Amino acid sequence: MNKKKIFSLTLFLAVSASIFSIAGLLSTATTSKAEYGDITLNHYAEKAGMPPVVFPHWFHRIRFKCKVCHPNIFEMKQGANDITMVKIVKGNFCGKCHNGRIAWPPIYCDRCHSGKSDISIPKARGFVK
Repeated sequence: MNKKKIFSLTLFLAVSASIFSIAGLLSTATTSKAEYGDITLNHYAEKAGMPPVVFPHWFHRIRFKCKVCHPNIFEMKQGANDITMVKIVKGNFCGKCHNGRIAWPPIYCDRCHSGKSDISIPKARGFVK
């Protein structure tokens, strides 16, 4: 092959790789929005006179691998988990860990039912809020 064909082929491969890389990043960004932010849960809270639950997903995500919770405790589909306080107190959903032995028990209502997604989360080493 001559130099012009080699250069053209190299340029084509570089541009193609860049396009696929950018497309991959964009598709990941749209499918994992909740990974880095807070998730507001409000199926029953306001009907029961409570502020919505704001779940700090990233706070949990930097400490645990996804498989700790997904898919055995929580399905990875919006609206698929019918979370209620009765189920949590019985040890389902959040109650698997928030049981007073692994993490604080579900008796401090305002820790979850804050209604605000700007919860102050302590910074973990190597991560920025």
